[in-house]
Amino acid sequence: MGHKIRKAVFPVAGLGTRFLPATKAMPKEMLTVVDKPVIQYALEEARAAGIEDFIFVTGRNKTALEDHFDYSYELQRTLEERGKLEALEAIKRWLPKPGQVASIRQQLPLGLGHAVLCAKNLIGNEPFAVILPDDLVLSKTPCMQQLVEVHEETGGNVVAVEDVPREDTKKYGILDVSSDDGRLATVKGLVEKPAPAEAPSTLSIIGRYILTPSIFGHLETTGKGAGGEIQLTDGMVKLLGHEPFHGLRFEGARYDCGDKIGFLEANIAFGLARSDVASELRRIIAALA
Repeated sequence: MGHKIRKAVFPVAGLGTRFLPATKAMPKEMLTVVDKPVIQYALEEARAAGIEDFIFVTGRNKTALEDHFDYSYELQRTLEERGKLEALEAIKRWLPKPGQVASIRQQLPLGLGHAVLCAKNLIGNEPFAVILPDDLVLSKTPCMQQLVEVHEETGGNVVAVEDVPREDTKKYGILDVSSDDGRLATVKGLVEKPAPAEAPSTLSIIGRYILTPSIFGHLETTGKGAGGEIQLTDGMVKLLGHEPFHGLRFEGARYDCGDKIGFLEANIAFGLARSDVASELRRIIAALA
């Protein structure tokens, strides 16, 4: 049913104020979990799902993101000269091909919906993925690949969801569902950051979306919503009833790297999942505890 998902949008214009002073001159998406920047995990997840075009919606001070995915002739030549061929191969393995990465400036901090709208001309008339790098998912099957597989069955719009404690509904977009088999929920309503007492469920959207190009028309006419921003949720609401819309309870654990504790937790969890550092890290954690 679904079209192949070829393009992904990465909204990366945020200032990262929660991580100052680290983010004063460096984008928060370049903060590392173990030994890779958060943005690289996001791009590798997209590529594992068959995505070929990567669109960064950036702001000022974000050139380090573009540089990270560019060829670095001096570094690559130095590694070659020093015989560090394994390190050289490791870099070449994850570098996108020329022309696969595009970057567009958001210019005004008008929110997630506005960031997605900025990518309209680069997306064209096809369904596409949105990945928020702050949400890092440790899973057997990459989270976006799980969404792509659902989209192939259902078509339309698919978002990754997880149950949150009721007192946390005010932090997320929350689903109102018409049916739910425990894995896939059919969505009949969406509410942005509802108070716990008003939340229609505790199923919250995390930073993984597959959306149809119809969203752009709605985002263009959606006024400013919560926080004076153009909310992606408000645009998605307009798709309901016109196109299939599903929430997938994905397999895996999500870590909020936009938050200090979530970021530290991600470093520990991803470290423990890595055979090269796990045993030593376990020893350190036990010694510190």
